[in-house]
Amino acid sequence: MEKPLILVTNDDGISAPGIRTLVEVMSEIGDVVVVAPDKPQSAMGHAITINSTLYLNRVSPENAEITEYNCSGTPVDCVKLAVNEILKRKPDLCVSGINHGSNSSINVIYSGTMSAAVEAGIEGIPAIGFSLLDYDWNADFSQIKSFVKKIALHTIENGLAEGTVLNVNFPKLKENEIKGIKICRQAKAIWMEKFDKRKTPQGKDYYWLTGEFVNEDKGEDTDEWALEQGFVSVVPVQFDMTAHHAIQQLNSWNLNEK
Repeated sequence: MEKPLILVTNDDGISAPGIRTLVEVMSEIGDVVVVAPDKPQSAMGHAITINSTLYLNRVSPENAEITEYNCSGTPVDCVKLAVNEILKRKPDLCVSGINHGSNSSINVIYSGTMSAAVEAGIEGIPAIGFSLLDYDWNADFSQIKSFVKKIALHTIENGLAEGTVLNVNFPKLKENEIKGIKICRQAKAIWMEKFDKRKTPQGKDYYWLTGEFVNEDKGEDTDEWALEQGFVSVVPVQFDMTAHHAIQQLNSWNLNEK
C-alpha cells in the first residue's frame, strides 16, 4: 500500500531541534515533505505575506529520501506553498512543531505552530500541532517521540472531526514520568501584560513586551491541569470562530427595526 504522505512544518525555523525530531518520527510512518520557515517565526499567529515577495528554496538533495524546503515567509505561508506549489497530492497528515515552549490555553491564538496546523485543517488535511513545555533550544525531545508517533498514527487511522485540528502539549518530564494522555478543553487563562519602556542612546522610546501567565481556571478537565499533573494534553481546536451561543442574544436586539 502507498505510504501516508506527511507534511512537516513549524514556527521555530527549519533548523530547530524540535522539527528535526518531528521529521525523524514522521519518517518512521510515511513519506515526509518538509516546508518550514528559514528563520524563527514564533508568535506570528495566522499571519500571511501579502506585501513582499516570498522565496522557497529546496535544501535537500534531489535524491534524498526526505524532501525539504525552507521558506522566507510565515508558518501559514509554508503550508499554503506546500499545498499549492510542492505537493502532488493532498497529504494524509500535517504536523507542526515540535515547538520549543507551551502552546496551551490562550497561547494557541498567538502560536505560529498552531496556525500552521489550522491552515492545513482549513485545506481539509488532518493536522496536529505539537509543543514541549521547554523553551531551551537544547531541550530533550527524545523523551516524547513515542507519544508523538502514537498520536500521529491514531490520527491517520481514525481521522479528525470536520473542522478541527489537535493541539498537543507535552510536560517537561522524562518518558517514564509522563502519566499518560488526557483529552482536554482549553483552560481559561490570560496574560497580564506589561511593556518595559526604554530609551535608545539617541533618546527615542522603545518597548519590550513582558507579562505573567495567569491561569484563572480551576477545572480538572483543562490542558493546564493535565500538564501540571504530568499528562500530555490533547485539545481539539476548531477554526469556525462563530460564537454560536451568542446568536440568539443578538437576534433579540431587533436590529432591523426602524
